[in-house]
Amino acid sequence: MGLIFLAPLVVMTLIGLSFPQAGILDYIAPALLATLALFFGFLLTGISFLRERFQGTMERLMASPVSRFDIVVGYLLGFFIFALIQTLIILLFTVYVLDVNYRGDLWQIIVFQVAIIIGAVNLGIFISSFARNEFQMVQFIPLIILPQIFLCGVVWPVKQMPNYLQWLSAVLPLTYGVEGLRDIMLTGKNLIDVGVDLAILLAYAVFISALTMITLRRGVKE
Repeated sequence: MGLIFLAPLVVMTLIGLSFPQAGILDYIAPALLATLALFFGFLLTGISFLRERFQGTMERLMASPVSRFDIVVGYLLGFFIFALIQTLIILLFTVYVLDVNYRGDLWQIIVFQVAIIIGAVNLGIFISSFARNEFQMVQFIPLIILPQIFLCGVVWPVKQMPNYLQWLSAVLPLTYGVEGLRDIMLTGKNLIDVGVDLAILLAYAVFISALTMITLRRGVKE
């Protein structure tokens, strides 16, 4: 668990050393913050929830009068706290240690990051229902996370992609996370200005939560 918290800081430090020029680092920082929030929130939640199923906690909960909704919301709140702490550490490290400049308000950046975290936590809980062990959970990363990283505008601008990739990018939540954070940090827009991106991220989180309640399992099938 400790490695999951330290890994983002190591990644940001290496990127900071690779791009010492303030202008370049300022531009790529919003995309990296959104990507790391999704990636490590997904990984932290998925592995932790999988262990809960291994230990039989889910089986005991589902045998109790507690509803699936209560279980999903309870785990969401629990994992959300750890994911939020992790994201705050990454954000504060990026701003105050790497000295990345930003134009928007810091609290609005945090609020927007919260929307990304909620989606990441829900996604981690949902995907972990299909994994039998931690190795399988990691194997979902190339299927779930990497396509979003390549198509959300982190590697190259979405507008420079072929039309069919732009359409695919439009249905991926990380695209709106990167776009919204860039608008806030690079141009100084507020949460109202990025309201569409924020609403899509929250709608995505609600949709994944609904799928999680449907696919929730008692334990891990061998």
